[in-house]
Amino acid sequence: MSAFILEKLCRGCQRCVHACPQNAIQMVAHMAIVNPELCIECEACMEVCMQGAITFREDGGKEIVHG
Repeated sequence: MSAFILEKLCRGCQRCVHACPQNAIQMVAHMAIVNPELCIECEACMEVCMQGAITFREDGGKEIVHG
């Protein structure tokens, strides 16, 4: 399971990029993208996202919404 960015909600503020201790989140075309191989599921990105654009999902795409 890793962080997943909900594209429709992401505003490109980069708060999640700066909060991630593993540098697992990068900006691509003004949107945050998570590298699931680097994500340690610490939820730091989710805590700072003002848009509620970050969730977690299991392998296979099943979405897990926290909060």
